[in-house]
Amino acid sequence: MTQRSSDHRSEKEEDGDDVLEWEDHVMATVAGAVRRRRKELRWSAQDLADKCEEIGYPIPRNVIANMESGRRATLPLVEVMVLARALRVTPIGLIYPVGYVPRVRALPYEDARPTWDALQWFTGESPDFGSEDSMLDHFLAHDLELRSALAAVESEDYERWKVRTAANHIQREAAERALARYSDQAAQAKAALSEYRRLIRAEGGTPPDLPPQLTEDDIDPNAMEENGL
Repeated sequence: MTQRSSDHRSEKEEDGDDVLEWEDHVMATVAGAVRRRRKELRWSAQDLADKCEEIGYPIPRNVIANMESGRRATLPLVEVMVLARALRVTPIGLIYPVGYVPRVRALPYEDARPTWDALQWFTGESPDFGSEDSMLDHFLAHDLELRSALAAVESEDYERWKVRTAANHIQREAAERALARYSDQAAQAKAALSEYRRLIRAEGGTPPDLPPQLTEDDIDPNAMEENGL
């Protein structure tokens, strides 16, 4: 929080100071991350400006220099996105530089907390901030089940190959047992995927595309009916 320089200052002024201090904190964090990554790449400010222009959203050298030195008053989100692409990092890695900045203030009027915790709030992966976003929850769960299904399908294919190429009945039987186990895991993950895709559609959303290893017929047999097609 901002130090109070006078007992006669109004609460509104003090609140405003805290917001401005927080804004400065966020900008300084991003600027520091941009500067660190730029130097890591051994680029000049002009090199970074050139990369931004190649992307199609020019950010002049003097703007980058002013940002890094703290002389700039604003930092639009679109510029954070372009700078991240130019620097070959993620936008969230500039806002919450995990491993480089130990603690950040996620919001005004709040104490600094571990950067990793703030990053997880930003990505919707932490319940500590009281976020209520069921659609995001469905997508996060969908991603977990998708990873499980892909791993199980890959293991299924491998064990199926081992069954075909087994040198003797002992190897074949072991591979068949493993194949049955991975087939069960794949079936469970696919069923969970199907349910999360149904929940996403029920709330008016569109599920993410499935990878080629998993087909709509396999995961979403009723998808066309649910969409009225």
